[in-house]
Amino acid sequence: MKKPNLSFWQIWNLSFGFMGVQIGYSLQNGNTSRILSALGANTEHLGFFWLAAPLAGLLVQPIVGLSSDKTWTRLGRRVPFILAGAIVSALAMFFMPNAEYLAYLFAPLFFGAAMLLFMDTSFNVTMQPFRALVGDMVNEDQRNLGYSIQSFLINSGAVVGSLLPFLLTWLGVANIPAEGDKVAPTVIWSFYLGGAVLLITVLWTSFSTKEYPPKEYEEYNNVTEEEKSHTSFKSLIQDIPVTMWRLAIVQFFSWFSLFLMWVYTTNGIAENVWNISPGDSRSASFNEAGNWTGVIFAFYSLCAALYSTLIPRLAKLIGRKNTYRWSLILGGLSLLSMVFITDQYVLIGAMVGVGIAWAAILAMPYAILSASLPASRMGVYMGLFNATITIPQICAGLLGGLLLTALGGASIMMLGVAGISMILAGISVIFVIEQKHSEE
Repeated sequence: MKKPNLSFWQIWNLSFGFMGVQIGYSLQNGNTSRILSALGANTEHLGFFWLAAPLAGLLVQPIVGLSSDKTWTRLGRRVPFILAGAIVSALAMFFMPNAEYLAYLFAPLFFGAAMLLFMDTSFNVTMQPFRALVGDMVNEDQRNLGYSIQSFLINSGAVVGSLLPFLLTWLGVANIPAEGDKVAPTVIWSFYLGGAVLLITVLWTSFSTKEYPPKEYEEYNNVTEEEKSHTSFKSLIQDIPVTMWRLAIVQFFSWFSLFLMWVYTTNGIAENVWNISPGDSRSASFNEAGNWTGVIFAFYSLCAALYSTLIPRLAKLIGRKNTYRWSLILGGLSLLSMVFITDQYVLIGAMVGVGIAWAAILAMPYAILSASLPASRMGVYMGLFNATITIPQICAGLLGGLLLTALGGASIMMLGVAGISMILAGISVIFVIEQKHSEE
C-alpha cells in the first residue's frame, strides 16, 4: 500500500516549525562565542564550551528517536517531542544573554555555559523528530522534495537568525554593552525575538500536521510484527544499513568542518579583517565583526535556501551522490579561500560555496538514508544517525584548542582546516552505497 502524495503546503507545514528552530540555532551559532567571550572565556577555550551542544545531541537524539517510534498521542508520535523541545529552547534563549544579571546566583560564564547546554539539548529534542516526520509522511517519489523543502525552510530561518543583530543595529539598538554590562543589547533582543518566533512556528506545525495513526502508518510502510518486536539496542546496531555507516564517514568530515567554522569565524575575521588583537572582546570593532559574522552567515543561508530549490532537479539529473559530492567540495574550497581574504565584502562571495555545501548537508544525507531505513525504526535510526553529527563536533571541540595553538593562535587558520575537512567529506561520498528498503 503506497503512501498518498501530499500537497506542496502539506509538505511545507511538516517542516515550517523547523524554520523557527533554525532561527534560534543560528542565533546560537553566530553569537555564542561572542557572548561567552564577553563573559570572560578565552579564545583557546571556546571549543570546550561548544562541546555542550554535540554531547547533548549524542545522548538525547537516540532516546527521543526511540521514544517517538513507540509513542502515539492525540497530537501524533513526533509532534509532542517537537512541541516540548521548542518550549524549553525558547526559555533558554530568554535566559542565556542575561547570564551577567544572574551573577548573584552563579558566575556569569558558568550560567551562560549552562544555558548553552539547555538550549542545545532542547534544540536536539525538537530537531530530531522533524527529520523523522518527513520520512514518516512522504513517499519515495516525494522524498527529495520533502527534504529539499525542509532545507529551504531551515535556511530561511538561518537568514533571519543570522541577520537579527545586524538589523537591530541598523534600527538603532545599541551594539556595544552599556557601561558595566557585558553583552550588547542587539544580542539580547535578538534572542528574545528568536525565541518568540520559534514558539509560533512550532505551534503552526504542531496543529496543522496530522500524522498517520499507528495502524495506517504500518499499512503504508509494510511494517511486520517481526520489525515491531525487533528493537533491542544490540539488534538495532547490528541491523544498521551499510548506507548509514558509509554516510557516517562523510558526516564526520563535514561536521568537523562546520564546528570549526561556527566557533572561530567571529574571532578569525576580527583578527584578519578588523586587525583586532586576540582577547579584545568588548571593543566596538569586535562587536562590528560579530555583526558581520551574522551577515555572512545569513548570506550563506540565503544561498543555501535558493540552492535547496534546485536540489530535487539536480539529484534527478546527476544523482543524489554526485549532487552531494560536488556541493561539499565547492564548500571546502570556499572555506579555504577565507584564509586569504582581508576585505569584509569579499567574504560574502566566499559564502556562496559554503551555502551550497550547507544546503546539501541538510538534505542529501537524509534523502539517501531515509530510503534505506525500515519505517518501524525511522525515528531511532535518525536519532542514532545524529551521532555522525555530534561525534565529529566533540572531536573538533577537544582538538580545536590544540590546533589553534599549533597554528600560532591565528583563528583564521582554523577556517583553512575547516576547508580541508569539507573537501575530504566530498571525496568520501564516492564510497556511499545507496540502498532502498522495501516499504511500498
